[in-house]
Amino acid sequence: MQIDDIDLKILHHLQNDARISNIDLADKVGLTPSPCLRRVKALEDRGVIRKYVGLVDPAKLGLPISIFINVSLERQERGQLEEFETTIRRFPEVMECYLMTGSSDYLVRIVVPDLQAFERFLADHLTRIPGVANIQSSFAVKQVVYNTQLPLIDGS
Repeated sequence: MQIDDIDLKILHHLQNDARISNIDLADKVGLTPSPCLRRVKALEDRGVIRKYVGLVDPAKLGLPISIFINVSLERQERGQLEEFETTIRRFPEVMECYLMTGSSDYLVRIVVPDLQAFERFLADHLTRIPGVANIQSSFAVKQVVYNTQLPLIDGS
């Protein structure tokens, strides 16, 4: 799959503002609107652009607590990993989940409104997943950096 400099510029601008009009996008990347739209469609068709989203402030919607949870499984065998991954996807509190190297198997980030909701998440969901051996949680005190934009170009 070839991604050229114009594609990178398109992606850069769409990451910054997914609602940008095709005319404005074309102007910013130095194309006319028709070829620009064709390139965007090709990037979508190839799965480079997975979807368009609106970023929402969780605290303003009553979800101010972000918790990072290290999860270790009893065994790191394929069946247990697949079961954990299938199950963890079902919980709306889960914002991110990564299979990790190191001392734990997974790093999970959840958002909740309060400590009681966190306790319910642990008791009703996470600890009930078969094979979970150990859970260690860390509460985020302050978000210092949160970036959804991949570093594709120098930003100009």
